[in-house]
Amino acid sequence: MNNNISTNRIEGLDLARALAMFGMILVNFMIVTGAKGNGHPLLVWFTNLFEGRAAATFVILAGIGITLMTQKARFTRDKAVVKSVQVSLWKRSLLLFILGFLLYVGGWTGDILHYYGVYMAFATLFILSSKKIITMFIMIVAVIAQVYQVAFTYTNGWSSANPFLEYLDFWTLTGFLRNLFLNGHHPVLPWICFLLIGMLIGRLNLVDRGVRKTIMFASLITLTLIEILSRVLIDSLTTSILTIDRAIFLFETNAYPPNVFYLLSNTSSALLIILLSIYVAEKCASNKLIRSLIYTGQFALTHYISHVVIGIGLLVLFNRVILFNGFEAQPLSFTFRYACIYFVGSILFSVLWRNRFKRGPIELVMRKCSS
Repeated sequence: MNNNISTNRIEGLDLARALAMFGMILVNFMIVTGAKGNGHPLLVWFTNLFEGRAAATFVILAGIGITLMTQKARFTRDKAVVKSVQVSLWKRSLLLFILGFLLYVGGWTGDILHYYGVYMAFATLFILSSKKIITMFIMIVAVIAQVYQVAFTYTNGWSSANPFLEYLDFWTLTGFLRNLFLNGHHPVLPWICFLLIGMLIGRLNLVDRGVRKTIMFASLITLTLIEILSRVLIDSLTTSILTIDRAIFLFETNAYPPNVFYLLSNTSSALLIILLSIYVAEKCASNKLIRSLIYTGQFALTHYISHVVIGIGLLVLFNRVILFNGFEAQPLSFTFRYACIYFVGSILFSVLWRNRFKRGPIELVMRKCSS
């Protein structure tokens, strides 16, 4: 571990961010086209790997970024510096909340930005906190979220005809708060745990290969054990104690609901992706494809918004005007190809834009407004 303030950017984090962005694009396009599971078993298996895991990786990366951005305040503990950093983060969180809310108003109900804005606002409270305090808070949040999932009806507010696609009372105060904190697509409880875990990881010296190997080994062991335990509990308890639906609800590692098994499994897989990305970025720093992906990761906010406005917008336009008669009939192969083509377009845009500007269009606005 290294307590020296580093000013060098870890480009592997940008590479991981680009990979997470591709996963989010693919998952969101599958939601819009209704293509999940509608294809070759191998392609179904591959695309299902991204569901929930890509977004979790994205949020953990955000937590690492917050720690790196606030390390001067943490080490100096100068009140003026700390206050300045907190105000900047509050401005960013508000802007993210507004951007996400606008996307929601525009019809994108799977938005993560307005949740992310709330995570970031809470994160300002933990800039100076010890690792022990942050770890305890993560555990408390995870337990509270699990208790809610078990003790209350987790699908409350969701349409029975379109579960986890249509939230019926979102525009009421009670429904909005329930969606935001308890059972939306990325509820604060427990999704803020991913951000706080990222903040803890960001305090480690990720440039040190020994540190990275230790985290990777622990993550791989945890991921393997949790996935095996999940399968064993579902299979063994289904016939004797629980119904299959209840067993899946409690022990599955999918995103709905985000139970403790989901948190542990997705944290582990996210850390593996992040650390492998750092390794690849170090080894292949001059590779044109890797550099292009790094630039793409640096513009992740721009690409998130554009994939909703442009990528999903084109799908909706084609559905209504040109090509399709209902997304429910679209094969997974089409959606996968479309996601790949769109992502290649995003990479090309990133390379061309990076030749003239250091930050992406939305990133420039965010920096200007939060300075």
